Amino acid sequence: MRKRMARLQWQFIRQSVLVTFITSLLLLFMITYEDPRGLLLVFDRQLVGIPVLMWVVLMIIITGFSSGYIQADPIKKRIDLLLHGAARYGRGTFSHRMDLEGEDELAELAERLNQMAVHIEEQVASLQRLSSERAQMQETVKKAAVTEERQRLARELHDAVSQQLFAISMMTAAIKQGFQNAGETTRQQMELVEQMANTAQAEMRALLLHLRPAHLEGKSLREGIRGLFEDLEQKQDMEIICEMDTDTSIPKGIEDQIFRLIQEAISNILRHAKATHVEFQLKQTSYELKVKIIDNGVGFHAEKVKQGSYGMQTMRERMNEIGGVLQVVSVPSKGTQIEAKVPIAWHGEDSRD
Repeated sequence: MRKRMARLQWQFIRQSVLVTFITSLLLLFMITYEDPRGLLLVFDRQLVGIPVLMWVVLMIIITGFSSGYIQADPIKKRIDLLLHGAARYGRGTFSHRMDLEGEDELAELAERLNQMAVHIEEQVASLQRLSSERAQMQETVKKAAVTEERQRLARELHDAVSQQLFAISMMTAAIKQGFQNAGETTRQQMELVEQMANTAQAEMRALLLHLRPAHLEGKSLREGIRGLFEDLEQKQDMEIICEMDTDTSIPKGIEDQIFRLIQEAISNILRHAKATHVEFQLKQTSYELKVKIIDNGVGFHAEKVKQGSYGMQTMRERMNEIGGVLQVVSVPSKGTQIEAKVPIAWHGEDSRD
């Protein structure tokens, strides 16, 4: 109740009652000035059977209350709008704007609060941009560190483990030739060692392929694929036929995903296919981009691969990210065909963006 009586409207009413009381007192004093009894007349005289003093008190209360209410009500409504706006700013809704008509101090206060809200909103947007840029920068730094570490591991594995595996494979083949008169068990063991060395070499080549940079490092997709296959032909006894359209125009993000898909497919061929011949095609039409990889390896049963092939799952996820479709056809002892189709939706855009 005390808080309610302290509100602006009640303050206006109290002040208005006080002003009305003083005005009425001065008016009565002027009216009764020439009478010898002065203000005592209000105690003696009556109006309609009621003492004049009671009429005066009633007039003071009614006039003061009405005057105070009439003066305070429009100001109270405008201040309520200011309080509502300030409460919304306190809750973080800085897009709210207060609309107060007039040219007085309250209208000026509303305008200043609106300007403050605009300033805070700009600061919040700036902070959010800085937060996003910082997150992107941290992600870029993280990717750069990961790429550098992958390249370091690839160099060390290639210079040490890969070379030693190759030496083991060559020594095993030479030793096997000197065991022509050895027993059947010894020859089988040497053949098993040679097979294990060859398998380890294939796994190492696939691992080195995975450790290559995850992006094209400023190269176009055609240049990256050409370099990948040239490197593969030098280190693997495999015939590779590569056909690529010369007028392909592909956005950078899609190029990176396709390049990683090709790396994954070649890695699977090295690990599992035991292929000696690989055909690659990259063709672009007016409505789709098509990538096809065919090998003459051992093939597999599609039902078994669907149950737990991490490589196939990764390739499908990469196609899903760019709206493409992956189709895999494999026949045991015949080979495997992987075909990826990406619909072209980037007409009119910069292909390197």
